Amino acid sequence: MLVAGANGAGKTNLLEALHVGTQGFSPRTRRDARMIRFGTEAARVRLSGLNGAAAFESEVRLGAAETRRALLNGERLPSAEHLRSELHALVFTPDRLAVVKGGPATRRAYFDRCLGRMLPSRASLPGEYAAAVAQRNAALRRVALGHSSHAALAPWTEAAGALGASLVEVRLQVVSLLADGFSEHAGLLGLDAATLTYEGDAPTAAEYADFLERDLERGVTGLGPHLHDVRIAADGRDLRSYGSQGEQRIAVLALVLGEAGALAERTGSAPLVLLDDVLSELDGDRRRSLAGAIAGAGQVVVTAVAARAYPDEPAQSLFVSGGRVRSA
Repeated sequence: MLVAGANGAGKTNLLEALHVGTQGFSPRTRRDARMIRFGTEAARVRLSGLNGAAAFESEVRLGAAETRRALLNGERLPSAEHLRSELHALVFTPDRLAVVKGGPATRRAYFDRCLGRMLPSRASLPGEYAAAVAQRNAALRRVALGHSSHAALAPWTEAAGALGASLVEVRLQVVSLLADGFSEHAGLLGLDAATLTYEGDAPTAAEYADFLERDLERGVTGLGPHLHDVRIAADGRDLRSYGSQGEQRIAVLALVLGEAGALAERTGSAPLVLLDDVLSELDGDRRRSLAGAIAGAGQVVVTAVAARAYPDEPAQSLFVSGGRVRSA
């Protein structure tokens, strides 16, 4: 589906609504008030479609002074973001370049979200590990102040070590599942020899012992997967430091398309893919490569300022003007 319209016409708002209606949250903001039209108190997104072969209806209700609520097939969900465990949608927006050009924490968060989608039975692992590290940090500070003993620290060190080892194992699995699709799509878009590499090992009991004095001095746990990174490279160059903005953009797009393919293979159902302003910095050959890559890949929504920017005939074409959508 191609969505065309002038800048500011509302194309990104449409993609944002699709994301809210399938994932329960906006890819642009965590503040509900920013998703509600000025001068109004509430908003609602209602979608219907197919999730694989099964029909679904979702609804997300937003209120300036209320907790966000979501329903799926008429049943209220425990939280709006619970939708993401039921419906799969992936999004590319220009600000997602932070996945490549930002710090390690941004990449860890991105790949942990991939973990939740690719391996839903392990989705809680990053949070469980973070909680264990927070408890260990609190215990470190109590020991340093003389309010507790080293013995009280040991259970949290053991928990952080066990959960950290599991998290590293699962992250390695996720990176492995994504690596081939990422490399393939990056190559199609002109970014050769693109690779994903997980950087970090599970901490051992001996390493925790070696770091103990430093951890006590600083009051934080100084090793473990909460400090690891995923190296995104092309031709051996770390794209964070040595990639152009165009290369970084292609890398993020290749991550989205690679994950879409991996999810379709694992679940038997292609996710909804939302590509906002993806054509503006691609030349003609790369636009044609992108069109070929997404053809037949499930429902993909592409926004562009002009319909002619898309080099193929879309299955459906919409035009947005003044916040209203019509068939082109």
